Amino acid sequence: MSLPNEPVTLSVQQVEELRKKLSSMRHDVNNHLSLIVAAAELMKLNPDTVGRMTVTLTEQPPKISEEISRFSAELEKSLGIHRG
Repeated sequence: MSLPNEPVTLSVQQVEELRKKLSSMRHDVNNHLSLIVAAAELMKLNPDTVGRMTVTLTEQPPKISEEISRFSAELEKSLGIHRG
């Protein structure tokens, strides 16, 4: 990963755009975590749902990872950070 050699300046508009993207990422990650909690609760209350809820549980971590990766890429782009 290569970092910029000089200070990075972001405009107010760029900072606002990053803030919006961060807010969106937090919202999406919280939604995925809510699905995990709901699936676990349903499995606890109704063991017959384990098969179906297991699918929901296993789908969420990759979605969370994707959300974080997408925001990280946007942040790195804004800051001029390049991956080797």
